[in-house]
Amino acid sequence: MLCGGTHPAVPATDEIQKICDSVKSAAEQKAGKTYDVFTAKSYTSQVVAGTNYFIKVHVGGDDHVHLRVWKKLSHTGGELELSNMQHSKSHEDPVEYF
Repeated sequence: MLCGGTHPAVPATDEIQKICDSVKSAAEQKAGKTYDVFTAKSYTSQVVAGTNYFIKVHVGGDDHVHLRVWKKLSHTGGELELSNMQHSKSHEDPVEYF
């Protein structure tokens, strides 16, 4: 991975699911709805003063959302922040920088 660039999307790991679980309520608030299903499917990341994660999340039926989650550097607390969210995505839509 290049510093500042993203790597090709790969299947989500347990760590990525934990990130999704921690920002689920923020995603629901941003979307204005609740999700019964919130399963990380794939992701890519970008290293920039922390790490941006771009995550494809299955939210039920054929629906997916894409999340951009920023993990701050550990010396600044390492907190997670939902930076942005894209709605109305499908399983086929590539997860990429946004």
